[in-house]
Amino acid sequence: MLELIDRIQDRNQGELDDAAIMAISDACCVSPEYVRVTANRVQQGRRQDLKHKLKSISLALDPQDRRFVMSGLLGSTCALMTVLQAVTGDQYAVFGTLGLIGLGSALWNVALSQTARVATFSGAIFGLLFFISRSVFSMALHADLAFESVWLVPFVLGGALGGLVLQKVVAANRQRLGLKDPVEERQELLRQLVDLQERLREGEQSLTFLSLDIVGSTKMKEVADPLSVEFTFTEYHKFVEYAAHKFGGRVHSTAGDGVTCAFSDPQAAYQSARFIQAGLVELNTLRNKIGVPIQLRAGIHSGAVVAPHGQDVTKINFAHVIDVASHLQKLSPPGGIAVSEAAAAQLVGGPRAVSDHVVEAEGYRMYVWQQRRIVPEAVSEHEGPPLSTPPKAPPFELGPST
Repeated sequence: MLELIDRIQDRNQGELDDAAIMAISDACCVSPEYVRVTANRVQQGRRQDLKHKLKSISLALDPQDRRFVMSGLLGSTCALMTVLQAVTGDQYAVFGTLGLIGLGSALWNVALSQTARVATFSGAIFGLLFFISRSVFSMALHADLAFESVWLVPFVLGGALGGLVLQKVVAANRQRLGLKDPVEERQELLRQLVDLQERLREGEQSLTFLSLDIVGSTKMKEVADPLSVEFTFTEYHKFVEYAAHKFGGRVHSTAGDGVTCAFSDPQAAYQSARFIQAGLVELNTLRNKIGVPIQLRAGIHSGAVVAPHGQDVTKINFAHVIDVASHLQKLSPPGGIAVSEAAAAQLVGGPRAVSDHVVEAEGYRMYVWQQRRIVPEAVSEHEGPPLSTPPKAPPFELGPST
């Protein structure tokens, strides 16, 4: 939606009219009010002159409300001009001319209403505000121009009827007046939006994200020397970056102790995750100076993303795929890898390549790989060691979800 707002404003010298707002609303499946508020905030972030600021404020209002506000303002303006004309004598017809311009603007504002109902209410508001404002300005400027109260209803009814007639006349003669038909204008804008959306989707591609996080890292840092912590965690990040590159991926982002890596396919992401989990033995033995072994949770998910700025995946900041991978990582057990159903289905060997265990938690269906530990059985004094001891897997438990 932001991209569409940006591009349409660039094409129209920073302007975004009601038809464009409605078209963006349809294309992005959001309410027109949300588009208006967003467009107004975008405009506020840019340097604007007074004209564009006033136009931005106006376009932030609903079209119906805008008609009503403009009718009230123009009614008050016309009343002020008539009072000033009478008080000053208006030798050069300045106030009279301004009053006529205000009246013409009010008529045009009412005539362009999309519905007869809006035109009727706009005309009524103009008559009401003109009547009230003229009385107030006459009293403030000591001019004997106030209307008697009995004329209030005729002014309101006259304004309403005039607005209704004007709207009907203009609606019937739009082509002769050189005005675009609202339906045709909206269709044209929708065609432009479809074209823009196709261009925006040029960077769409399928990626797999691997989310990693250290279990209990806060407590590890509390009990260790700061220099040891810095050295160990630096070595950890170097190791993860090496593992990602080894399988054709790259580090997408880091946040604290968490690392997110991007891969072109799920198989590479899964192999990299297995490599990382297995390599922790070497890391903890030779490069961990904290004294507490590092354990990781890992989550993998695949999906479509749009990579802007020349297909650079590191520029993807907001994507549902990344959010799901991060959430699966939180559900993974320590030392495990939680692979989403979408990613596991694309692995060589399918989901069984990960695990036979299908886990459903918090609305997610995933397959969890967990390291197996070899626990030898007790050997008596009179017996030799068994020829082979099958590995026993610890019971699977989900990690905390927060």
